[in-house]
Amino acid sequence: MANSDENSSLFLIFILTMLALPLVPYTILRLFRSVTEKKKTIHCRCSECARSGKYRKSIYKRISNFSTCTNLTVLLLWVIMFILVYYIKLLSRESQPFEPFSILGLEPGASETEIKKSYRRLSVLYHPDKNPDPEAHKYFVEFIAKAYQALTDPTSRENYEKYGHPDGCQGFQMGIALPQFLLNIDGASGGILLLGIVGICILLPLMIAVIYLSRSSKYTGNYVMHHTLYTYFNCIKPSLAPNKVMEVFIKAQEYMEMPVRRTDEDPLQKLFVAVRSELNLDMKNIRTEQAKFWKQHPPLVKMELLIQAHLTRESLDLPPALLKDYKHMLELAPRLLEELMKMAVLPRNAHGHGWLRPAIGVIELSQNIIQAVPLSARKAVGANSEGSGAFLQLPHFTESTIKKISRKKIRTFQEFREMSESDRAEVLTQIAGLSPAEAQDVELVLEMIPTVTVEVTCETEGEEGIQEGDVVTMYAWVSVRRANGLTGAHPHAPYFPFQKEENFWLLLADSNANSVWLSQKVSFMDEATAITAASKAIQETKEALGATVKEINLAVREAIEKVKSGSRLIMGKFQAPGEGTYALTSYCLCDAWIGCDTRSNVKLKVMKRSRAGTRSSYALEEGPAAAVAEEGIEEEEEEEEEDLDDYESEYSEDEEEEEKNNKKGKGKVVNGSVNRKGATQSESEGSGED
Repeated sequence: MANSDENSSLFLIFILTMLALPLVPYTILRLFRSVTEKKKTIHCRCSECARSGKYRKSIYKRISNFSTCTNLTVLLLWVIMFILVYYIKLLSRESQPFEPFSILGLEPGASETEIKKSYRRLSVLYHPDKNPDPEAHKYFVEFIAKAYQALTDPTSRENYEKYGHPDGCQGFQMGIALPQFLLNIDGASGGILLLGIVGICILLPLMIAVIYLSRSSKYTGNYVMHHTLYTYFNCIKPSLAPNKVMEVFIKAQEYMEMPVRRTDEDPLQKLFVAVRSELNLDMKNIRTEQAKFWKQHPPLVKMELLIQAHLTRESLDLPPALLKDYKHMLELAPRLLEELMKMAVLPRNAHGHGWLRPAIGVIELSQNIIQAVPLSARKAVGANSEGSGAFLQLPHFTESTIKKISRKKIRTFQEFREMSESDRAEVLTQIAGLSPAEAQDVELVLEMIPTVTVEVTCETEGEEGIQEGDVVTMYAWVSVRRANGLTGAHPHAPYFPFQKEENFWLLLADSNANSVWLSQKVSFMDEATAITAASKAIQETKEALGATVKEINLAVREAIEKVKSGSRLIMGKFQAPGEGTYALTSYCLCDAWIGCDTRSNVKLKVMKRSRAGTRSSYALEEGPAAAVAEEGIEEEEEEEEEDLDDYESEYSEDEEEEEKNNKKGKGKVVNGSVNRKGATQSESEGSGED
């Protein structure tokens, strides 16, 4: 066996190798990505967003961006590697091979006279009688005396010249890459080795498993509590009005666990006075309504007031403790709203359909929270059927500004967007009273707002027409265009204190039946992932249809070009219902912008089955609450009908007109693609088909 120094050195080399194998290639990959990554500004550059500070790259933010867990771990591992390299080098110096000529300071082949002369010179320096230092004594005995003997004793010199060691052949030595104190089984070292084996092989995996199971039992993969999903599933109703969605949203367990302090009472009272008009209280019985409001569960009261303070932009004067809760509430909001959306579109009935009305309400609440616009701003006012919400998301816009520009017969947000830049600048500066710099901010934000188009096709793969029981595949190309040329971007949201990515929800729904047939979240941020998904989907579809390799490659290249130009392919499957004609609607809803949602009509004609075989074995996928999805379905569909009298969403009036048109038998029945930019255009094209 090798000596202790060699074992320790081997152990360190083993640790160094295990660290370097994954660390070096990972670091090279990270550096390569950081160098080749194209830095593109994808956030709003208006003055309001600049003042918000969330995109400002100060020294502190740069350090914070670098100080991620991954970066700090990589840096720490590199520091450990450098320390190990230095220590191994130090050990290698201390454990030099035995070289008697070098020890005596002589050249190889020196004469016996020169050897004796050098020995006497070194004895004066290191002999115990001349130097009382213990280290000098040790060096003299172990090195100088041994080197002198090896070169003056005939047998020792012969062994050295023949075997490289004065004691003769040393045999084969083998070391173990463990520190010496672990190899010494006697005494306490055996216990240390046993504890190490038990700790690493048993206790560490057990501790990791306990932490993982305890966390997974409380949270989902999206870091939302299971209790929150259960609450959302039971509270959401098919006829839930958009202004009632907030009452469900604030019941999340994450919000219920927020502390309510005694010091919060006075600030919350002031907030109540400031946002009272947004709380849907009966002003005729204000005292009764106020008492009823304060009798609610304290966290519910606190969360509703904080959200209303954000929507009405009354959060600037909050005390530090309440401001911290306010920011934490907004930080949790996007992923809670996403889970609430999933609960709304979760299959509930026997056909596997979700609910459309609460789904639209969730998206509208998300838009209002991101843009800090009151829910009441969506109510129709005079000739403006859309309300003022879309205008209020623009910088420097207030209710008075909207009233001023309405004098120029600008009734809708879409009309305002479609104006030429010069005409719009004239209206903003001369009519609305904005300065040129403020008008430029408005232009920058309008360039960020996306224009969304959707192409939807429903078909049965490999068959002509759709027959009842078929597995129908929906292909949808969702395209985004902006005036500034960006595809994915962060929305203009100066009052939302965190960076937020745009997300879109594509819904294939029956608005008359309040049912969602298919739903999928769409993101335009990761182009590489979208290319991979679209290529794979197109390739699998073409292969199933028996296409040639050339046809498959051509279709894949076309899909890649579409994705690079700002489109995303969405695919979904559903089982064709019974024979008949179904007037469906595809909705593409943005969770961050107000006024850029699109809808288009999709006519689905299902024929009576005439082909052999059946396709009814297709099963719809179920969400995380599928275990309780069948409970209380009939009760939920009969409840909450009284909510229909509350304020309607921006789609309610259009749905009523569409229902009248369907009763009159208008529109041509097709199973084809529809490419529409909005509800108005869809209806005009539908009437033109007739």
